[in-house]
Amino acid sequence: MLDPELLALLVCPETHQDLTEAGPEEVARLNEAIREGRVRNAAGKEVALPVDGALIRADGNIAYPVRDEIPVMLVAEGLSLQQIDWGLEDKVSLHG
Repeated sequence: MLDPELLALLVCPETHQDLTEAGPEEVARLNEAIREGRVRNAAGKEVALPVDGALIRADGNIAYPVRDEIPVMLVAEGLSLQQIDWGLEDKVSLHG
């Protein structure tokens, strides 16, 4: 879990939207998709390593990975949640 004060300061580097910390179920879904080879970052590179957590943009479209308790806040490292079996109703209820 990230320090709440740090999380309050972070915004999407591309759109400046607020971010929320992904819950355990969301992280598990993301890691399952990574294990299955279904996740590419915004730069088009396949993501091979699981994430410890993720910060999800307010619109629910992009997640920024957290590794070793450090958010990776680079546009190129953003993960489109459309690649993952993540229904719109889930995003709205969790982040909207």
